[in-house]
Amino acid sequence: MSTRAEPLPASASKPAAAQSIALDPQSRRWTLAAAATCLLPLLLQLPAAMAIVIAVLGCAVAATTRRHRLPGWLRVLLALALLGYVMASSHFSLGRDTGCALLAAMLAIKPVELASVRDARSLLGFALFAPFSTFLLDQGPLSLVLALLGATLALAALLRLADLESSEAARTLPPWHRLLGVWRLAAIGLPLALAAFWLFPRIATPLWGVPERVLARPGLSDRMSPGDWIDFMNDDSPALRATFFGPAPAPSQMYWRGPVLWNFDGRTWTAAQQLQALPPAPVTHAARTWDYEMALEPTERRQMVALELPVQAPEGTRLAVDYGLYTSLPLNSLSRWRMRSAASVEFEAQLRAPLRAMALRLPDGYNPRTLALARKWRGEAGANDAAIVERALSWIRSDFAYTLATPLLGRHSVDEFLFDQQAGFCEHFSSAFVVLMRAAGIPARVITGYAGGYHNRYGDYWLVRKSDAHAWAEVWLEGRGWVRVDPTAAVAPERIYDTIDDRATGNFGAGLAPMRDMGDWLRRGWNDFVLGFDAARQQRLLQPLGIERLDQRALIALFAAAAVVAIAWMLWLTARAERERDRLLRAWHRLGRRYARLGLGRAPHEAAGDWAARVVAARPGSAELASLSARFAEWRYAGGDGRTQGRRELDGLVRALRRHRP
Repeated sequence: MSTRAEPLPASASKPAAAQSIALDPQSRRWTLAAAATCLLPLLLQLPAAMAIVIAVLGCAVAATTRRHRLPGWLRVLLALALLGYVMASSHFSLGRDTGCALLAAMLAIKPVELASVRDARSLLGFALFAPFSTFLLDQGPLSLVLALLGATLALAALLRLADLESSEAARTLPPWHRLLGVWRLAAIGLPLALAAFWLFPRIATPLWGVPERVLARPGLSDRMSPGDWIDFMNDDSPALRATFFGPAPAPSQMYWRGPVLWNFDGRTWTAAQQLQALPPAPVTHAARTWDYEMALEPTERRQMVALELPVQAPEGTRLAVDYGLYTSLPLNSLSRWRMRSAASVEFEAQLRAPLRAMALRLPDGYNPRTLALARKWRGEAGANDAAIVERALSWIRSDFAYTLATPLLGRHSVDEFLFDQQAGFCEHFSSAFVVLMRAAGIPARVITGYAGGYHNRYGDYWLVRKSDAHAWAEVWLEGRGWVRVDPTAAVAPERIYDTIDDRATGNFGAGLAPMRDMGDWLRRGWNDFVLGFDAARQQRLLQPLGIERLDQRALIALFAAAAVVAIAWMLWLTARAERERDRLLRAWHRLGRRYARLGLGRAPHEAAGDWAARVVAARPGSAELASLSARFAEWRYAGGDGRTQGRRELDGLVRALRRHRP
């Protein structure tokens, strides 16, 4: 069926159900532009390759169906092929991202059915689901701005479709007129929306479970292989922001502890899942503690990080035996945690036999040169474990270099790194160091997380980026327990050749640092005042006014009062807009109110001409009113033709009515 514009029939004023009105080219462009804008924020949250495929396919469908519809069999085949591609890209697993990708794919091929006004309404209604689905994946300010833009264009396009059904003349309205109408409607509902956001009682936990993501966000995981982190370490996006209440530790002492890796298969380190259920090991903390609040970016995982070592687990989390910190629910959104941490004086001084065995286990048949060196060192050091640790660090200081440009290691990865390559980054150093310690009979494990932080001078907080990802080691020494050892930090400064900071400076330039600081500070404000506005903060909403806590009843009462006021405001504005939607009528009523101040107001039953004649008889100097009333009656009741010349005459009449004074 052709989609070319056709003249509207004489029965265009009949209900839409009675006929199918074809889209004119301009209405089609409005509909496609609005649908594409709604789809854009959702595409930005999908994997890049999938988003590009869906976007290109959507453009191709819109272009090829501009004049002719595709055959039914081809449309079915296209939908099945796209469905198969999305499911294969999602590993045939269902989750939030899979559902959102399917929505984006179906929306991209929906224009194959775009021919009539009814089809356009269907497409726009379907497209409005895309901005709301975006918030299941991201709730940042960019997603919100794009979603508002898409919704605005979609509503403006719906207004154009309504004009298309009502009269041909209405199609000549300028685009800004429809956008202004949408903004007016949004302004009417804004007070009620704000009242619901701030005052509608929130619950501390969700009533239902949100499906997890199939395609996880890049971040710390419970496995590590040398070289796998290079892409993650090049990610400059935030991982967490920490605000310290009191002095902050030096950046060199900021070790943000994450997954603890025990198991090694010759190449990959993994966490010991069975240890998560064990209670935390006994720790004697140092007297100096750090009090801070940490805002974690979403990771879709239950593992979180904390400054070493947490004094206790905050509510909703638990500490494992190795002081890995786990949440009861996945970190699907921004979360805030009030924490206290302190260095350890003694960390699990008595190591149980099963844990000792796990911390010494090595796979058979790997890294023979490392095993031989460890046996040699053990024979020379005797029972002095600390001497072996120091000997390994001295070797790193004298012979090893730090660089991100590393080749892929082979089967005996630790042998190749220690004896041949002798250059790498934290994954290589921590993995090789722990293997060497275990081979020498010293219990050891790999700790992953973040190291350091960047102080934002605008907000006085510390920003930890994903590029700050780090891996270090812990060794167990008699009388002290687990002791942190960072072999990467032992590299001599003159042998540090290529770092993340070097690459970041090359990409952004030092001159952009203040702008990035300001941008991150603004994003933090968004997180605090919008995303971080949870049930606890809602209950403390009126603390500045002396009300410490609002319970559920108080919140319901406040919301009800605000809702009544907002609804009354909406009804008043809606009624007024309904009465005076026509700008010519608004100008005429204002003119009547000017004469009413002189006691010459128009009676409700009085025609315009009769009222003007009465006013001129009472005040002969008001002869211009007779001319204006005649022009008003002719335009109002005889009707304008909607052409450019007619609009100019209408504009002139409205201006004349506004200028006229008694």
